[in-house]
Amino acid sequence: MSPFSTVGPGPAPVNPSTGLPTRRLILRQTVSGMLAWGAGSAAIGRSASGEAPDAVEPDLIVRNARPLDLETPVSALDRWLTPNSLFFVRSHFGVPAMSLAPFRLSIGGMVDRPLELTLDDLSGFAQVTVPAVLQCSGNGRAFFRPAVPGVGWERGAVGHAEWSGVRLADLLERAGLRTGAAHVHLLGADGPPSPKTPPFLRSIPLDRALSRDTLLATRMNGVPLPLLHGGPVRLVVPTWAGNHWMKWARAIAVARDEAAGTYQQTGYRMPKVPAAPGAVLKPADLVPVTTLNVKSLIAWPSAEGRLAVGRHEVRGVAWTGVGHVVRVEFSTDRDPAWRPAALQGPERAGSWRTWRVAWEAATTGRHVLRVRAADSEGNVQPDATPWNRSGYLWNGIDRVTCEIG
Repeated sequence: MSPFSTVGPGPAPVNPSTGLPTRRLILRQTVSGMLAWGAGSAAIGRSASGEAPDAVEPDLIVRNARPLDLETPVSALDRWLTPNSLFFVRSHFGVPAMSLAPFRLSIGGMVDRPLELTLDDLSGFAQVTVPAVLQCSGNGRAFFRPAVPGVGWERGAVGHAEWSGVRLADLLERAGLRTGAAHVHLLGADGPPSPKTPPFLRSIPLDRALSRDTLLATRMNGVPLPLLHGGPVRLVVPTWAGNHWMKWARAIAVARDEAAGTYQQTGYRMPKVPAAPGAVLKPADLVPVTTLNVKSLIAWPSAEGRLAVGRHEVRGVAWTGVGHVVRVEFSTDRDPAWRPAALQGPERAGSWRTWRVAWEAATTGRHVLRVRAADSEGNVQPDATPWNRSGYLWNGIDRVTCEIG
């Protein structure tokens, strides 16, 4: 059996007093089981670097137990960096048993000098740190109407971290690119659960791979990359959606054409122009999901929260793909005129900015708070995102309802 094979966890735990699964029990036992799949008892939950991953907070929202999909509570997103322990988790298959074999990263295909690299080898290249937003392409899928299939992410399949590691361009330069190379294929160590399931094989265009901010990250927020987040090595592609951020990177191949297979040729595609629900689209009508769109979130107050009459500070974050956020505006259903919020943080492509605005809640009852962002490319958050069959890239104006009184 391959050291990267996975074995499913046992049945979901239950609360003994009710006989029903509980979120905290599912999270605690599922994470612990996934980290142990196929691993020796001395290395349970450890990455190839020997580092134990960060603790996982029970406040994470379980969207799937198998494979593990965990959503960040939006209240944790009102800061520059999202803690590793609260960072959302997206899994296509199970977490691989990385501790069963020494880590090796292979680079081959259309190169002059194929490479086999260890973690020590990677540490010998120039180390860089890039702050960047990681967002699942399906973040906000639950808000599309009519409903679409897939993980029912609401607002928290996103986070911002400082990613440290090696530029992919430096590795490709060492390997030596051949004439005609145009795409870089990537494969992770998380093998599919059965031979009938295709592997999660993806590729990115060569020019994006050679960008100075495209990394093979080995650290996240200053610590070794946690196993749940792709440790020991994952791809980081700032400004692009998370479907490109390959976790548990093990094999890279340079090629003339983009990757074949379901996850590149069929999945992660959306209409070139908005299409009505139920419309039959041809492959030529679809384009790959790549860059993020402009978006903002209200992190505080919480949805359905209760506040006293008086002055409050509303706060959150905003980000975009190409360019940077230049404006965030706030309004309410009782005072619909948009007014500016104060932005903090650098104007950096791929990063988010925090924002704050004072709100005088003068009357009791239910209030709907609204926020929208604009970026340096002239894009403004729409009232709602055009429907697409896979529920990708929702960026409608964020709304939070709270009770005053």
